[in-house]
Amino acid sequence: MDAELRMIEGKPVLRFERRLRHSPEKVWRVVTEPAEMKHWFPAEVEIDGRRMRFTFPDAAPVDADGGEGELLESDPPKVFAFRWLNDVLRFEILPREDGCLLVFTAVVANKLSIGRDAPGWTTCLDALVAHADGTKFEPSTDWLPRIEHYIAKFGLDEGTDQPDGVHFVRDLVWKPLDEVWQLLTEGTEDAVPTRAAHPGLTPGKITRSEAPRLLEFEWLQDGEPKGVVRWEFEHVPLQGTTVTLVQENAHGPQALAAWHVHLELFFAATQGETRCPWPTDREQELVQRYAER
Repeated sequence: MDAELRMIEGKPVLRFERRLRHSPEKVWRVVTEPAEMKHWFPAEVEIDGRRMRFTFPDAAPVDADGGEGELLESDPPKVFAFRWLNDVLRFEILPREDGCLLVFTAVVANKLSIGRDAPGWTTCLDALVAHADGTKFEPSTDWLPRIEHYIAKFGLDEGTDQPDGVHFVRDLVWKPLDEVWQLLTEGTEDAVPTRAAHPGLTPGKITRSEAPRLLEFEWLQDGEPKGVVRWEFEHVPLQGTTVTLVQENAHGPQALAAWHVHLELFFAATQGETRCPWPTDREQELVQRYAER
């Protein structure tokens, strides 16, 4: 079953189901015992009473220190729930005639990260099932299309038309700020970098440049400054990197669609995939979609 996204009391909740051909007692051990969790959970887990500690392997793209958590509920072999940093993870094991149904929910603090959380937890749960079955699990290495699937499915790529202009906020996963900045600017210092503007935009002069966090430049209409385009990057440990893009004094479906496509291409580039030429058909599809909103 594919991941579902629900909003509960204003918080985003990812929900997954997995059917297992094993008893609830066996699945309970796989879900709750640290020696078993190491075969499928993304971090090493230590449990000391109600206190929990998480450590990422050295090869992980995140900080090796995975932070702390708290055991919230343990009702064997039915419910196991804990807090990991700001997220709450809950495993419910429901008996069935042919085994059991595992229902996993993740209440996440950062909705933007759901695009990568969903394929990440899908991989973990598939590994959990394989470990319970005693079979070898080979995780997919083709992450970009899987992340893009969930970004689109849950509308995490959509921009908004606000009174001051169009706004987008996108997750860039764990990419370090210096690498994101280099990708955007490609070493250009005295002019607006090619990658910072979409083909339908006429850039003017740079108004602010604060590497690796902020780039702002004028955009022109009929040769005159109409407003600014602003790229802002932020990195938060154990949460990842985000970009906020604003084009002041730009409105309507065409402006939204152009930046939507541009950020799709930029995100793919941050993941090592350069796409060209400009996808005109995709832009027109998005113009129609934004016009119908």
